[in-house]
Amino acid sequence: MAEDNNTAETAQEAQQTHAPEVDLADFASDGQEESRPLHDTQQEKEREREAILDVPVKITAVVGDVKMPVRDLVRLGRGAVVPLNRKLGSSIDIYANDRLIARGEITIIEDDNIAVTMTEIMSSSAST
Repeated sequence: MAEDNNTAETAQEAQQTHAPEVDLADFASDGQEESRPLHDTQQEKEREREAILDVPVKITAVVGDVKMPVRDLVRLGRGAVVPLNRKLGSSIDIYANDRLIARGEITIIEDDNIAVTMTEIMSSSAST
């Protein structure tokens, strides 16, 4: 009786470990991908790239930062001076959607507006 159980279990294990063969043609998309000319896929990629270029990105230039207890924060009033963690003339951090992408300097442009000149672009591995 024990041999019959072992034989049945062995046969069941053999069925589970034997994977059925899969024909990759079953997953083809009606052959449309293969029949498309190369220039059509390039045009499609270009359209996708153009769509991405219109996605808005929030750019933030951080002059410096400071941590303080709420007690000190609520005491701040008009004209309060908050010392930051950067020295005058040091580079500022530039973020795209809260991800560090570059460092730069503050610049004055027309009509006394300020801007940022990028002086260093971060590599993708450095900003992660």
